Amino acid sequence: QVQLVESGGGQVQPGGSLRLSCAGSGSIFRIADMSWYRQAPGKQRELLAAITSGGSTNYADSVKDRFTISRDNAKNTVYLQMNSLKPEDTAVYHCKAKIATIASRFSWLDYWGQGTQVTVSS
Repeated sequence: QVQLVESGGGQVQPGGSLRLSCAGSGSIFRIADMSWYRQAPGKQRELLAAITSGGSTNYADSVKDRFTISRDNAKNTVYLQMNSLKPEDTAVYHCKAKIATIASRFSWLDYWGQGTQVTVSS
């Protein structure tokens, strides 16, 4: 079994910061790309940022220069540092990781976390 568990969400005032974490556990052999998405009520899920196992990153225009994705391969963890938060950043934030398990070392599957709520409000 493989699990991804997000943490670090909460309520913050506009202009504030939060750092989300997403830790993988279970029978993980290797993790390739890791990414963060968000979904606001009534809207489609949006890809925010992605990072390869080598550390190359990509960002959506809506969060570029405000959010930073990073990862700790030894801890199977990906982070999202969010600065200058705006009310429109309010959403449930999910991580996704492409993982090969110990039982299937050459088969890559996408796994999702359960999500963490971020609310930006004064």
